[in-house]
Amino acid sequence: MSIAKVLLVDDEKEFTETLSERLRLRDLEVFIASSGREAIDLAGQHRFDAVILDLQMPGMDGIETLKHLLTKDADLQVIVLTGHGTISKSVEALKAGAMDFFEKPIDIQILSEEIGKAATQRLTLLEERSAHAIEDILKKKGW
Repeated sequence: MSIAKVLLVDDEKEFTETLSERLRLRDLEVFIASSGREAIDLAGQHRFDAVILDLQMPGMDGIETLKHLLTKDADLQVIVLTGHGTISKSVEALKAGAMDFFEKPIDIQILSEEIGKAATQRLTLLEERSAHAIEDILKKKGW
């Protein structure tokens, strides 16, 4: 069984193939999307613990993709990983809801740790949401 389910979004095929292989060796289940549209479609079909998202892609860029993903799943944990990072882009991504922002290349151990944090954070958010839903049901029923 995998530790976490990860969506890797980047238009650089060689990069995604290499990184996905390295993540799978760490017992992660990895899906690949080569565009923002493909990422949004996959996120509609699967529940991901973390998304690793590039900023600079043809068509829909990473910031727009990030916003669409979080509209579909507010608890989704998105880690921006880009080769074209600037301070203004990192601030924009974090304000849009990204969990963290890193520049390529990244040490695989650091990325693995971030994915673990993302999975834990997502689980915490889902548990809190469930607890609130149960509280609301109990209040409505008067128990």
